[in-house]
Amino acid sequence: MNQSLTFSAIPKLYLLTNDDEFELLYQKLDAALSTGLIALLQVRRKRVLSLPDGALNLFEEARKIVELAKVHNVPVVINDDVKLAERLGVGVHLGQTDGKVGDALQSLEPTQIIGRTCHGNVELVKEAKGDGASYAAMGAVFTSNTKPHADIISRQQLIEGCQQGIPICVIGGLTAENVSALVDLPIALVAVVGDIMDLPVERVAKRCYEWQQAFSEWKTPT
Repeated sequence: MNQSLTFSAIPKLYLLTNDDEFELLYQKLDAALSTGLIALLQVRRKRVLSLPDGALNLFEEARKIVELAKVHNVPVVINDDVKLAERLGVGVHLGQTDGKVGDALQSLEPTQIIGRTCHGNVELVKEAKGDGASYAAMGAVFTSNTKPHADIISRQQLIEGCQQGIPICVIGGLTAENVSALVDLPIALVAVVGDIMDLPVERVAKRCYEWQQAFSEWKTPT
C-alpha cells in the first residue's frame, strides 16, 4: 500500500466533491478541510466535464482544489483520469473501466494513492490488492442520491471484502447516522458526498464533527 495514507482500527472520512458551482464548492471544501477530519479528498466533477471546454475547466478547478488541500495536508485523488492526476502530482481513483492499476502505478509517484472500484465483488477486491491498489472501494452500501441505480451490496460481501488484506472504502448513501450499521467491521475509509457536500457552507464543519462522533463509537475487531 502507498505510504501517503495510513489506516487505523477506526475509519477515516473520505470526502468527494459534488457538482456545486465552483465558488460554493471551494467554500464548502475549505470548511470541511479546516476541521482536520478529512483523510482523503476526491475531485469528481462530472457535470463540469460534460460542458464545452470541460477538460480545461476541470484542470483549473482541480489545480485550485489541490492547492487548498495542500494547505490542510490532505491527500487528493482525481476521479478516473490518470493523466490529469499525473499532471497535478496527485493520486487517482479508477473505476473498473477507467484503466489498469498497474498503468497508474507506472505513471504516478510511489507516494500517490490509487483507489479501485470493486462494487460488491470480492474477486475484484483480491485483484485490486494483487495489482497494488492503495484501497478497494465497495458499495453501494445504501441507496445513494449520487448513483441511485447502483446495486446495493450485501453485508456478507462486505465482510468478505474486509478479509482480503487491503484497506476497504465503503461508499453509497452513507450518513453519520446509518454508518453505525458497520461498527463491527474493519473499514478503513468511509466515502461521503451528499451528507456533507449538499449542506449549506455554515453547516459543513458541524457535520464533519458529527462524523467524528460516529467514528468514536467504532468497535475494534477482535
